Amino acid sequence: MGGSVSCCISPGESPKIHRREVELEECPITTAEDVSEDTGTYLQHISDRELPDELAQETNPSDNPRASTLFLNKSQTDVREKRKSNYLNHTSPGLLTKKYSSCSTIYIDDSTVSQPNLKSTIKCVALAIYYHIKNRDSNRSVDIFDEKKYPLSREKIPDDYSVVDPEHKLIYRFIRTLFSSAQLTAECAIVTLVYLERLLTYAEMDICPCNWKRIVLGAILLASKVWDDQAVWNVDYCQILKEMTVEDMNEMERHFLELLQFNINVPASVYAKYYFDLRSLADDNNLSFPLEPLSNKRAQKLEYTSSILDFPRDVADGRRPKCLRRQLDRPTTSESNESCDVS
Repeated sequence: MGGSVSCCISPGESPKIHRREVELEECPITTAEDVSEDTGTYLQHISDRELPDELAQETNPSDNPRASTLFLNKSQTDVREKRKSNYLNHTSPGLLTKKYSSCSTIYIDDSTVSQPNLKSTIKCVALAIYYHIKNRDSNRSVDIFDEKKYPLSREKIPDDYSVVDPEHKLIYRFIRTLFSSAQLTAECAIVTLVYLERLLTYAEMDICPCNWKRIVLGAILLASKVWDDQAVWNVDYCQILKEMTVEDMNEMERHFLELLQFNINVPASVYAKYYFDLRSLADDNNLSFPLEPLSNKRAQKLEYTSSILDFPRDVADGRRPKCLRRQLDRPTTSESNESCDVS
């Protein structure tokens, strides 16, 4: 994957190889009871090696739609403290800025699970990463993601780069720059967060001040290739980050894939869980998604969509509007401009 000189061959210093060697050393030695005269060495069935549902749900929230996302759990501590502080100090919530529908104007949310709002989604993803860094358990990392050893820019890295947590605005600007330059979509931002949390779970590492930029870059790089049909090449990202080379980016991508155990599949249920958990995170931190007045064109589109759901294909044709009957069965150009009358 990636630009020129890109492959998926593991380098000699890959941390995945070291982990695999440790796992092999911990495996039990095959005894005579495991050997069969007909089949030779007994091979355990894959279903016997899989984790139970309860344990998989606990350790791999980016794979299981029933498990709670890591970023939402890490944000709850700050949310509870904020609410407790407002209650004890009798802090007023301030002026209400949320728009409400009335008889004359109806406001609708421009962000949906299939078409999220780009700016709001990036803000929520940046906030999720911010809570990951702020409420991390330790500073476990991998050298390939260390910004001191592999800088992203020509700017001098401060001495306290590994102890000072980045602000939410700094994380947001970094992600927004990449998404704007590469013209990525909001769906790609959600998949980026899925890969990031999957990396932290699989590799048993933490995202901290010294590695967050390269981890986020690796997740964006991989998510853009998996999600978009015409993905941005690695060499194009080097035009955004002048200090990085194609070889460095290819190496980071290979390590990222290895640490993910090449599991890049994101089920629709997991994607939806992350979308709605990001909305919950936005509500807890007063990050409102934009509300727009319902226009005539949007109202007609919603009415048309509702009409399709109200008239399923298994009902008689006489109970469906003629325009819907033509569009659902045999749509043609000449019939698309005819009026919609019910027969």
